[in-house]
Amino acid sequence: MDSIKNAATQFILTPEYHDLLSIVKGFRNGLVYGAKIRFPHALVMTLLFRRSNFKDMARFVLKATKQHAKNLAFFATIYKTLLIVQRRMHGKERPLDSFLAGLVGGYMVFGENNNVNQQIVLYLFSRIMMGLAKIPVKKNVIAEPAQTFPIFASLVWATVMFLFQNERDVLQPSLQASMQYIYIDSNRWNTLKNFLWHNK
Repeated sequence: MDSIKNAATQFILTPEYHDLLSIVKGFRNGLVYGAKIRFPHALVMTLLFRRSNFKDMARFVLKATKQHAKNLAFFATIYKTLLIVQRRMHGKERPLDSFLAGLVGGYMVFGENNNVNQQIVLYLFSRIMMGLAKIPVKKNVIAEPAQTFPIFASLVWATVMFLFQNERDVLQPSLQASMQYIYIDSNRWNTLKNFLWHNK
């Protein structure tokens, strides 16, 4: 058994296999990270907001977890493969290589418009916008403005509340449900029990 373990260790440490094995490990890490992130989120959201039998709820949680894990694994595989191909074609990694690999991987893996992909892409979009806003400050193009986050936060909340009250159907269903629960369902009760303990 030790000889098999030693041979496997020697194989994974062989430099000429590094690129291929980094793709395999990227696939593995995408699977693990996707499952670790999605499973608890899907479980909590299902328990809080879905009214169904246990079998259907479990199926929903496992389906969402599988999709998130699979998508991150396949994206990592495509992205890392294309980076390696471009590096070998040009003799070095260039700044735009990551953009091109992300473009192809994003289209192939996350191009389908479904709930899991929407959540992942919107999460990334918000982080990208924050990052892009910081670049001019980082590069000393502009000084860091004072009070930017409070202004940003107030505009985000003003916009979402306006849309919820006036154009609710354009918001994501999960956001509509959350806001319905907090802001509309809190207007209704007829007993002490559904005032304090149960919502309805």
